[in-house]
Amino acid sequence: MSTIHPDPEATGAETPHLDFAGTTPYEDYVQADVLTHLQHPLSDDPGEMVFLVTTQVMELWFTVIVHEWETAAHALREDRLTVARDALKRSVRELEALNASWTPLAQLTPAQFNSYRGALGEGSGFQSAMYRRMEFLLGDKSASMLVPHRGAPRVHAELEKALAEPSLYDETLALLARRGHAVPQSVLGRDLTQKYEPSPEVEAVWAEIYADPDQNDELVRLGEALTDVGELVWRWRNDHLVATRRAMGSKTGTGGSAGVAWLEKRATKNVFPELWSARSHV
Repeated sequence: MSTIHPDPEATGAETPHLDFAGTTPYEDYVQADVLTHLQHPLSDDPGEMVFLVTTQVMELWFTVIVHEWETAAHALREDRLTVARDALKRSVRELEALNASWTPLAQLTPAQFNSYRGALGEGSGFQSAMYRRMEFLLGDKSASMLVPHRGAPRVHAELEKALAEPSLYDETLALLARRGHAVPQSVLGRDLTQKYEPSPEVEAVWAEIYADPDQNDELVRLGEALTDVGELVWRWRNDHLVATRRAMGSKTGTGGSAGVAWLEKRATKNVFPELWSARSHV
């Protein structure tokens, strides 16, 4: 084994350890070599590499955000509001970073996107399993979204579990009920595999909480943390819509999706709906 000689100008206690028997501890922990060799563009267009890496970065942020929201949901179940709020606050910063991931793709022209769009084949963002877990945690559930993953048993099982579990908002409403607020049984006992639908009674609960912030300080802060999350989810959907509209107009999306028409519909929806509508009654 050859010996690596440090720079003679780097002497004393500040000299970093440079000689390792195998891979560096950094590599062992981060596995950067794995990450930086996951890119296999299918066209000769240089823009495809940017598209591919940006998409992979988004998947990593999805993974972190799912971790945070699952942490928050578990904490809410155990009435640990500080832990839940801390996880939600971290996810807000992570959502900001996720949304910034659109920047490299935000000004794609149709000609630029067409240069490698064919290489995507039937691939489409709506097939992302980790993004689907994010949506399920937000209460936006649909059993049909498991269908694309039937060929991947582990992924399918994880999504099936997420579909059946309470969403982040379900856990919030259950906590409000335990605190004595009048969340109706029709909401608390609903089929958790179905998409959450707004409830006038839940809207009234949030209006009551927000109308007396001194009495309900802890719950108002929880509501605001969820609202911060909801706002950034809405911004994510709108950024996705604008980037897609610039790159391909109203053409059919990859994978047979409705493209812009589907994204426009999604962009009009707010997660945690009563947290928004209740503000009109305070």
